[in-house]
Amino acid sequence: MTTGRPTRARSHRRPRGRILLVLLALVATVALLGVAFVVLPMLRPAGPRPLFQLPVACGETWQLGTYPGHDDYDVDLFPTEGEAWGRPVLASYGGTVTVAGINGSLGGRTPENPDGPRGRGGGYWVKIDHGGKWETQYLHLLEPPLVTVGQRVAQGDQIGRLGSTGNSGAPHLHYEQRRGWDKVETYFDGAPSGITTDDREYTVKRASKNCPTVS
Repeated sequence: MTTGRPTRARSHRRPRGRILLVLLALVATVALLGVAFVVLPMLRPAGPRPLFQLPVACGETWQLGTYPGHDDYDVDLFPTEGEAWGRPVLASYGGTVTVAGINGSLGGRTPENPDGPRGRGGGYWVKIDHGGKWETQYLHLLEPPLVTVGQRVAQGDQIGRLGSTGNSGAPHLHYEQRRGWDKVETYFDGAPSGITTDDREYTVKRASKNCPTVS
C-alpha cells in the first residue's frame, strides 16, 4: 500500500568523521616519519674522531682559555702575537657548512669602535658537519661568514675573520667540538686541548698544525 509520500533517497556520502580520522592518521604518520628521519641518525654510534686542527693559520701559537660560567669544553682563542681583529678563521677539518649567519644580535664592537655595545649570543657564526656525528662551531666572527650553507669546505679553508660580534668583550674566537648532541673536550692534531671544566679561569698555549697539504 502506498501512502502518497515520496520516499527519501539513501545517502551515499561517507561520514565526515571517518574522513577526518583518516586525515589525522595520515598527518600523524608523516610527523612520525619526519621525527624518525631526524632522530634515528642521532641514535647511531658516533664515528671516529676526525683529526681536528686548530682553526687558525699554520705555525701560529694561540692562547686557549675558559672562565667560570663559560660552559664546559667551550674554548676561547686569542693570538699570542699581533693584532687579533680580522685574523683568518679556518675550518678545523673538512665537511659541509650547516649554518652561516647570525646567532643572537651583532652589537657594535668593531676595530674602529672596540668598546662599542655588546650584542647577544654568538654574533656571526659558522657550523660545520664533519660526518660521523661530529661538528664544529665558530662564533664572534667580524663580518658575515665567507662560506654559505651547503658548501663543502676542506681542512684549512678560510671560513671567516676573527671579531667580537655578539656577546663578546674583546676580539677572539669562541670554538666548540660536538659529538652528536654532546659537547666534548676539543682535540687538536690528535691531542686533548686541556680545556675541560669551567670551574675556574685558566689558559693553555697550543701551536697550529692546520697547514696546507703537500700534493
